[in-house]
Amino acid sequence: MAADKGAERVRRLAAHVAQHLKADLTLRLWDGSEVPLGPAPRGDVAVAIRDPAALTRLVRRPRLTTLIEAMAAGDVAIEGGTLLDLAARAENGRRGLLKRLDKMELARALLPFAFGAGKTQGSHAFSGPGDAAKYGEGRDDKALMHFHYDLSNAFYALFLCPEMVYTCAYYPTPETTLEEAQVAKLDLVCRKLRLQPGERFLDIGCGWGGLVCHAARNYGVKAHGVTLAEEQYAFAVEKVKRLGLEDRVTIELTDFRTLKAEPFDKVASVGMYEAVGLDNREGYFARIRELLRPRGAYLHHAIARPMKRDEKTFRKKRPEFEALTRYIFPGGELDHLGAEHDALERNGFEIHDVEALREHYARTCRAWTERLFANRDAAVKEVGAAKTDIWITYMAGCALAFERGTVGIFQTLATKRARGASGLPLTRADLYAR
Repeated sequence: MAADKGAERVRRLAAHVAQHLKADLTLRLWDGSEVPLGPAPRGDVAVAIRDPAALTRLVRRPRLTTLIEAMAAGDVAIEGGTLLDLAARAENGRRGLLKRLDKMELARALLPFAFGAGKTQGSHAFSGPGDAAKYGEGRDDKALMHFHYDLSNAFYALFLCPEMVYTCAYYPTPETTLEEAQVAKLDLVCRKLRLQPGERFLDIGCGWGGLVCHAARNYGVKAHGVTLAEEQYAFAVEKVKRLGLEDRVTIELTDFRTLKAEPFDKVASVGMYEAVGLDNREGYFARIRELLRPRGAYLHHAIARPMKRDEKTFRKKRPEFEALTRYIFPGGELDHLGAEHDALERNGFEIHDVEALREHYARTCRAWTERLFANRDAAVKEVGAAKTDIWITYMAGCALAFERGTVGIFQTLATKRARGASGLPLTRADLYAR
């Protein structure tokens, strides 16, 4: 199939799509031609198909993973913006678009590409060992964490705040900056746990050490953080030393399930549960209970998906989830809030408070996307163009998911069940009277 004929077919199809989509976007093709996808696009943001072989692969294997690999190879790209721009500029026409299109027009334009020349390309998906669902049955959590977190500390610094906090921020006001919101989140966790001077505090999945250092400096606790990511560990150890906190903060490169320690007064898990896997849910909460003293407090901060009509339907993997676990978080799964709370209660916890932070995470992910996109050239030098573009798309997709409510995030405060008083205040005024 000649390239010019293929381009002409796509231009005709794009003109048909534009009648229904009415987007402020442009389509750029491999032959240099452009097609407006709406009545009067500004032309500053475009979807680019740089190689017809990308359409050949998509027609032969019409999956989200195929599109991601095409974007990683640079054969398909969003030029001048991110997925956030595409969503905003096509918001009015995207719903039900496929139903409104002429199916014969689609077939005439795209089926010839099925017989086009393909192109061999490498995969950017996780391919290491240990992607089994159950801990102790072939699952290698260290390898899974290495794929995501050990890219480069310099890469993460391009979009995170100076504290290197890689979890949902907390925005007291719409004007709050990302830097201020991350400190506010660290403080909110500490206040919810009612940390007191001299208490022993454990942070499971401590990342770059933001929470343990904040808790030690501002609440006087003896903090211990554990992580499986070597780059995070090196950064956190250096940070503890730089801040002069060696007598109050320790960092350990280990799986928290193998941690040998006396029971802690307080435990936090902020943005770590998503990496556990649903089949490891019970063992996860049981181990946390073992690590806590009676009536010790536990702060559980985790992303959750809405429950479906039954557990089997809930566990069915959607294409976007499959892509997320292949290219970003291998081994990861999102639970639903009810299952988390059931498991907490089954494993000896009393639940006291639950707070939804979905819109806070939408703001956080949007800020990360904008920062990484603005620093794309520097990111490419650190991790390469393919990984950079996959990550920009991933974070933009997360922002949209939180904005639209297809996923949520919750902080749950619980204590290790024991007879008698919980030890918490009668009201929660102390948390927000600041």
